[in-house]
Amino acid sequence: MSFPILSSLILLPTTGALFLFFTKDKNGNNSTAKYVALFTSIVNFLISIYLWISFDQSISDFQFVEDRRWIEGFINYKVGVDGISILFIILTTFITPLCIISVNNSVKNRLRDFLIAILIMESFMIGVFCALDLVVFYLFFEAGLIPMFLIIGIWGGPKRVYSAFKFFLYTLLGSVLMLVAIISIYWISGTTDVVKLYEIGIDAKYQNLLWLAFFSSFAVKTPMWPVHTWLPDAHVEAPTAGSVLLAAILLKMAGYGFIRFSLGLFPVASDVFTPLIYTLSVIAIIFTSFIALMQEDMKKLIAYSSVAHMGFVTLGIFTLQQQGIEGSIIQMISHGLVSAALFLCVGVVYDRMHSRMINSYGGIVSIIPKYSILFMLFTLAALGLPGTSGFIGEFLILMGAFKDNFLVAVLASLGVILGAAYMLWLYKRVVFGKLVNEDLKQMLDLNKSEYVILTCLAIPTLFFGFYPDPLINTIEVSVSDLINMHNINLASK
Repeated sequence: MSFPILSSLILLPTTGALFLFFTKDKNGNNSTAKYVALFTSIVNFLISIYLWISFDQSISDFQFVEDRRWIEGFINYKVGVDGISILFIILTTFITPLCIISVNNSVKNRLRDFLIAILIMESFMIGVFCALDLVVFYLFFEAGLIPMFLIIGIWGGPKRVYSAFKFFLYTLLGSVLMLVAIISIYWISGTTDVVKLYEIGIDAKYQNLLWLAFFSSFAVKTPMWPVHTWLPDAHVEAPTAGSVLLAAILLKMAGYGFIRFSLGLFPVASDVFTPLIYTLSVIAIIFTSFIALMQEDMKKLIAYSSVAHMGFVTLGIFTLQQQGIEGSIIQMISHGLVSAALFLCVGVVYDRMHSRMINSYGGIVSIIPKYSILFMLFTLAALGLPGTSGFIGEFLILMGAFKDNFLVAVLASLGVILGAAYMLWLYKRVVFGKLVNEDLKQMLDLNKSEYVILTCLAIPTLFFGFYPDPLINTIEVSVSDLINMHNINLASK
């Protein structure tokens, strides 16, 4: 394809943000800003769908590659997609317009600036999934911190400044070692081109230290236990749209990094450190599930459930089984849809009652039935009910885990039971029970924009639960090639 479709996907949101920056709404109600941002994000989503349709699922090579000289003799601007990365691009372009629609209810001040931050962040997130040069990846990976830092710090809750700085420092400090590792890779191999590095490989004697440097960044951003403590604070203080982007996309950047770089570039080290990943993943699945059971704040409960779900993801990736890695990718896509919906569901009741405390609710099923039905669907998807997308990912991950390590798989299976416990308990306390709080009687059911957003998330959650073939067919060849390349490199070392 001669048309630079990936660069268009990366630059279009930034172009929309620049347009917003230089325009002012004469009426002062920000309606122009909303329409421009929404139009830009929807066009980007349609381009990404065209990208998926044009994508050849039968080959594992990177497609739609654009390679331009950037810094002479050092860095190339190189982007491309394979079956693994294309799904994350579509997830990003799908979630962003829903976030923009949701600001109607949740953001009251400086809306134009908020929309600019979301659009710029979309550009950076898409860039992460397209980058085929380590320096370009690092720049996009770290640049995404800036708009999220502003979203939490300006539009967040009472402790927004503390949470924003905690988020920024945790994730930035974790990535400093990755930058050192990228410079070291250039010094060792003479290139930062990911495709060339796949071909020539990296000397086994350097792999352990380099793997740990990349791990320091990805573990914080996933987040893995015990460096997960920034996530609940960030979620609680972030506005609804910020929480959605954080849970749906930002956490997936690290999972994608584990697949693309930890497995792809450092096969020997990945094999050495698999027991470490298994241990931390199982602790995350079980420990944070128990913490979720103790929460009284809905956002904190869903945030801790995200840590547990991402524990399944890291577990599946390092099984190095076809089912495990495919399950991890599908789990990330599913979690992107379901966690986004759950945070939006919390935002719906928070906008009406200005409380996220579980004990402020109860007995609302007869007052807001549409909300209760959709909230139930996403609760069941989060606990992995068959027929929802959450089941497919967890089932494949556990299949891969049972093939690789029976004990780890059994321990991880406890997380499924605990997940059902904390999600059903949350739903019971919020939706069922006695109507103790009389103020709840004044609550209104979903308005048009809320209904559209939650329905748009419910459709793929159910569709991919019953028919996951479009996802599996897209990733199958790329995952198989990744495992084969990993095994060949492992054998040659």
